[in-house]
Amino acid sequence: MAGNFKPMFWSKYCQTELKKDLVLANWCDYKFEGEVKLGERLKIVGAVRPKIQKYIPGRDLEIENLGDNSQYLDITESDAFAFEVDDVDRAQSVDGYLETQFDEAKTALAESADAFVGKLAAKANKNMMSASTELSKAESALASIDEAHIKLYENDVSSKTELAAELTPKHIVAIRKELAELFTDNVEFVKRGALGKYGNTYLRMSNNLYNDGVDTYEMVRTKRAIAFAGQINKVDTCKKEKGFADIIKGLHVYGAKVVRPKELYVIKIH
Repeated sequence: MAGNFKPMFWSKYCQTELKKDLVLANWCDYKFEGEVKLGERLKIVGAVRPKIQKYIPGRDLEIENLGDNSQYLDITESDAFAFEVDDVDRAQSVDGYLETQFDEAKTALAESADAFVGKLAAKANKNMMSASTELSKAESALASIDEAHIKLYENDVSSKTELAAELTPKHIVAIRKELAELFTDNVEFVKRGALGKYGNTYLRMSNNLYNDGVDTYEMVRTKRAIAFAGQINKVDTCKKEKGFADIIKGLHVYGAKVVRPKELYVIKIH
């Protein structure tokens, strides 16, 4: 059964294609050390900013021990898919057939992973979170983005640092109406999952943002604010117990954590 099935090939295919579908999870810090398996703990590479001191000729510099401010990311989540085909080997021989099936599976996996990242917005610092805002009554659809910029810049985020604003479809449409020119046809922006750019901020739409029953928690952040690690851990086959079909199964394990809370601003909007 499935003698020619290529689990490593399909695992790599799913992993590569999955990253293309991620929106919230792809604007994250991926610098970590360790093996991505369920229950594992990864070490996130940390850095300490040295103190700047005046140089006086003939006088020794003060040598700092910067230490280590590394954090840890736990792989806590595991999502799986399973579907059946009449014959795996024959399905692999039909050009594009299994790719289509796997594409549907990885899209669903990406939505689940994005939703997990979206929930982290609820853990943002209260001083980095807006009051509940009714979009239809806001003076400008861009006002909340401007407020996010102010808060982030006050936290020493450089004005040159690229940001991402993950917004609801309604907010995106409202902004589009305001701006005379939104660069939706710019290939480089689209590659980043963006629908346009405002200042140094990519405007990205997501249906996987966290909602507390009243407000949706939009996020404006640097790429270092949240760490994410994920991997297609297994793709395998087995025989259907009651029938003649083959079953293809896949497992995606991942974890995410807010590691730079001062670089994440949350807009509560409804």
